[in-house]
Amino acid sequence: MSGAPTSPAHLPPGPDGRRKGPPHRGAKPVIRWPPHCPEWQANPHWSQEPCRWVAGQTRRNVITYFYSLSAAGFAATAIGFGPGRIGFGLFVPEFRSAFSMSTSAVGFVSSLGFLGFFLGLLVAQVLLKRRGPAAPVLSGLLAATVGMTIVALAPDLVVLAVGVFLTASSAGFAWTPFNDAVHRKVCDVDRPTALSRISTGTSIGVAAAGFAALAMVLTGLSWRACWAFFAIAAAAALIANWTALRDVEKDPEASPERRWHNVLQVGALPLFAIAFVYGTTSAIYISFAADHMQAGGGVPGVPLAATPALIFIFYGFFGLAGLFAGRVKGAVGLLWLLRLVMLAAAVSVALVVALPGSWTGLTLSAGLQGLHVMMTSAVLAFWSERLFPSLPSLGFTTALLATAAGSIAGPALAGVAADAFGAGAMFLGTAALPAATALLLRDRHARERPLSIAAF
Repeated sequence: MSGAPTSPAHLPPGPDGRRKGPPHRGAKPVIRWPPHCPEWQANPHWSQEPCRWVAGQTRRNVITYFYSLSAAGFAATAIGFGPGRIGFGLFVPEFRSAFSMSTSAVGFVSSLGFLGFFLGLLVAQVLLKRRGPAAPVLSGLLAATVGMTIVALAPDLVVLAVGVFLTASSAGFAWTPFNDAVHRKVCDVDRPTALSRISTGTSIGVAAAGFAALAMVLTGLSWRACWAFFAIAAAAALIANWTALRDVEKDPEASPERRWHNVLQVGALPLFAIAFVYGTTSAIYISFAADHMQAGGGVPGVPLAATPALIFIFYGFFGLAGLFAGRVKGAVGLLWLLRLVMLAAAVSVALVVALPGSWTGLTLSAGLQGLHVMMTSAVLAFWSERLFPSLPSLGFTTALLATAAGSIAGPALAGVAADAFGAGAMFLGTAALPAATALLLRDRHARERPLSIAAF
């Protein structure tokens, strides 16, 4: 690096008072200042080539981790949040026919899947702390592979439910471990890009699952063949992630004092409320919207059975707008961003009832839902980090647990409501939840100042 000092004597002291510079040839790597350290960022010599100094790694190692973790995370989220999270809702019409499922049964099986997501989040946090990021990610992809195989071979409703539970649990394992790995292995300037590439797997996974279902309709394949394909893809992602993560050790500075009471604070209630409403609304949409639109006659010009596939294709592609959540927040502020994503959810669900048999209704409904899901996910990630900057993984996990709690309750209650009052009333009632949330939001709810963390 031209102009950079080559000996510790030319460098300012670090946070511990010691001067730390490049090791002599043959010396063992040492842990240097983390890229997010204010002293490190303020030094012009170090900031010219930050990737060279991440945790004593060489530049080549850091670049390798950037690409390997980005690709592995993309594959894991594509499986977990693609066919893993939305696969059951995508194939509800086929499951109804094969297993004679009522609307209530659809709701309960869907809620069981989201219970798997909830438990996956808890187990992933424990495995991450004790074993490092590889253990939870590989466990989730193994659960997806086994669960999708079970669904493909399911002879009855009980076995199907077990497969859905295992499959959906994979989403709970896939997300937060990569935040940890990227934070420790990728230099500061490249982390947003790496995390964006990983999160993009969600939208692409949903759209790819939709294209698989569309291919099933157009070629006459069985839904079981689609789920066998999903299982093969999950196994491939499992192998790829084992290759990428086997050398990523657990965080040596992981603190056992990071307890749940540090994030369960009154000041964080708006974050958790938004997460709960988001989980409830999105889970009901995933579980029932495609089936309802197909039952309403689908859209002109395409086979009726292709309706669910089209919904999730648009859902996935419009969801790529989530990559711009940070820019939108910078333009309009957190409060208005929250209002907009809640209103998008309300309009999306209402259109399922208002325009179920038109291309306009299908495209807007699916597109707004995809935008709502991906943008709200991004909001939960950066909002939780702002409130709990010293506990980013735990804060984000807690927000996702609130999302999962809404996802468990929503479909089960919606299925019962649909049987009792009709699908139209159920969808309108669901739309009222995010609409009311948007109307009730005030400036004091969109707090971004860090909350105090107890020292004990």
